[in-house]
Amino acid sequence: MSLESEEMSVVDHLTELRKRIIYVLIVFILGLVGGLFCAKPIYDYLISTDLAQGFVLHAFSFWDGIGMYMKIAMAVSLVISVPFIAYQLWAFISPGLRPEERSATLRYVPYVFVLFLIGLSFAYYVVFPMALSFTISITRSMGLEETYGIAQYFNFMFSLVLPLALLFELPLLVMFLTKLRVLNPIRLRKMRRYAYFTLVFIAVVITPPDFISDFLVTIPLLVLYEFSVFLSAFVYRKQLAADAAREAQYTKSEE
Repeated sequence: MSLESEEMSVVDHLTELRKRIIYVLIVFILGLVGGLFCAKPIYDYLISTDLAQGFVLHAFSFWDGIGMYMKIAMAVSLVISVPFIAYQLWAFISPGLRPEERSATLRYVPYVFVLFLIGLSFAYYVVFPMALSFTISITRSMGLEETYGIAQYFNFMFSLVLPLALLFELPLLVMFLTKLRVLNPIRLRKMRRYAYFTLVFIAVVITPPDFISDFLVTIPLLVLYEFSVFLSAFVYRKQLAADAAREAQYTKSEE
């Protein structure tokens, strides 16, 4: 292949990547618009839960209400965009895959949405209440008067819930990369120590500065990693069996 054709290939790839990114941005913006229409009922639900009933939330600036609506709209748009982003990623790399790999990896896309919703539910209904209760108990034990703003409440919620929901995509990402032969269970087991350190670091960063919150987030992340290794091993065994069958068929045809 000539240098010119290689350069054209790079240009074609960059053009295709730009097209996929534009598609993602369009869907994200449309999701943002739709999220603005959903912001009020979602806000009413979030503020009516038992968790929020114990607070009198205040607006400390004229932009707090608008900013809160925008955060909810962005969360809605992210929920809509995540599976579409996964599909666009698959569409970008699929020309370089074999037909069986192309069809197998496409089946992962719907599960992106499912895992994101599971992570969102776990973070909001399990981790967030515990983290909030712990921080509030510390505040009250110090005898401090509680005056919370609507922006602080939702910032605390989204900074905890959204990253954890995204991290629930880890098993699917590992399966996808294993299918592409980028990862395998042997490599994942060798890098377990570094993966654990990275996951603990992420848990500490996205949670409030207390041990309970860190622990509540770290344990699911480590379980997700081990589950990812298990899924990778399952995919890897199927790959080895397919390779062996292909090799046997090739040997037979040569004879």
